[in-house]
Amino acid sequence: MTGAFDLEKFLVDVFDPVAGEKVAVMTDVPTSACPDRPAWQGRRAMAAEWRAGLERLGRRLVFDVLPVVTYAATGVNNANLPDEAEVEGKKIPMAAILDDISLALALTEFSPTAPLTDVCRRRPGAHVFRAASMPGVEKRMEHSALAADYREVARRCRLLKEAFLTADHAEVEFSTGHRCLFDLRYRTCEADDGYLHRDKSDDVPVINLPSGETYQVPYEGERPGEPSRTAGMLPVCEKREILVFRVESNRIVEVVGVSPVAEHYRKFFSEDTARANIAELAFGCNDHAVVTGNVLEDEKAGFHWAYGRSDHLGGVHGVARFKNPVTVVHQDVVYAPGNPIEVASAVLVASDGKRTPIIRHGAYVLW
Repeated sequence: MTGAFDLEKFLVDVFDPVAGEKVAVMTDVPTSACPDRPAWQGRRAMAAEWRAGLERLGRRLVFDVLPVVTYAATGVNNANLPDEAEVEGKKIPMAAILDDISLALALTEFSPTAPLTDVCRRRPGAHVFRAASMPGVEKRMEHSALAADYREVARRCRLLKEAFLTADHAEVEFSTGHRCLFDLRYRTCEADDGYLHRDKSDDVPVINLPSGETYQVPYEGERPGEPSRTAGMLPVCEKREILVFRVESNRIVEVVGVSPVAEHYRKFFSEDTARANIAELAFGCNDHAVVTGNVLEDEKAGFHWAYGRSDHLGGVHGVARFKNPVTVVHQDVVYAPGNPIEVASAVLVASDGKRTPIIRHGAYVLW
């Protein structure tokens, strides 16, 4: 992508802020348990740049922008936010800030998507509160996934959503030959299409930026006498080691492998078995997303699933299921082209047996 990124145009296209709004740019800051690193430093600088862009836009459109809101890093993705935040050196209750603003942009190290979704449910309506969660965002993305044609992204999200609406389950085969069935009953899919205006009403008014995915939580077996049918083998590549998660009834029940990475995951899931919940099935569809190992952007480039917390996406697996707030997690595993393991095929199957191919021979066939 060539040319300068037009931040103000992007902010208008995505958020369309109006007179009288109050906006906050949020970022987490290092702690003794979460040491700083260069990419995180760059993200905080980017937060300051975006806040300045919002302030310029606010002067023209007559809305207010708070100074950058900072808070101590949680250390894990999708844990609850700390009780306190800081604004210009002054400590303020986090709830007081989130109850006073209409739009939040969170450029963070650790994902706050779940707690921001909780705020949306507590303050319903995009005209009341909406938020963009940007964990791991990098400046370079202004020339990749953030620079996409979001009309095309939205079109692809709609096509995927239409396919999901009648799906009973998904059948996925990976490039390793492993297969998994995802039970899609009793759930509704949602689209993260980059649209977060005040009139957004089709989905919860929280998006990731960069955007571009349609997702659904698999059925988690909460109905008495009706177990989830999600089952199969999910291959994972980490540190050049391939291991396999064996899944039954929507839970990871075994980590297959003899490597140190496999042993790490056996310990990880045994420390808090709530982490083993299959929490998401998703198709990323941003054609400008570049696979670099950054999950925020990688997941917008293709198929992914996640384990752990699901209530912020429409499931029933929330913080109360975990041993304590420190062990809460929602982690995506990505198989977009360019990853060590890819998806060979993915099909959505309706209850009447109708099959809708989404990916064939590693490539999307829906558009």
